[in-house]
Amino acid sequence: MEERIKSFKEFYPFYLKQHSNKTCRLLHVIGTTFVFALAITAIYHNKPILWIFVPIAGYGFAWVGHFYFEKNKPATFKYPLWSLLSDFKMYFDILSGKIKLDASKK
Repeated sequence: MEERIKSFKEFYPFYLKQHSNKTCRLLHVIGTTFVFALAITAIYHNKPILWIFVPIAGYGFAWVGHFYFEKNKPATFKYPLWSLLSDFKMYFDILSGKIKLDASKK
């Protein structure tokens, strides 16, 4: 039986390994960008209907990345909160250059 991860500090490196494919990471960045854009637009224009599209955009792009490019099951099924936090962390780590979009390049 697989041992459960007990801390976010331990989870994030696991999360990055589950997102080592460049296309999968790119799709996560695109989806997360749409999430932020939709949330900001929904608030700014007071359009609550847009909140429906937030999880569709976020998960839609991410799951395409996992099922078609990474060929693994999204970590969100087992660790939903840590996966969401990790997605935002990975997003900002990629945008800031802290980690590479292409995990195979150091």
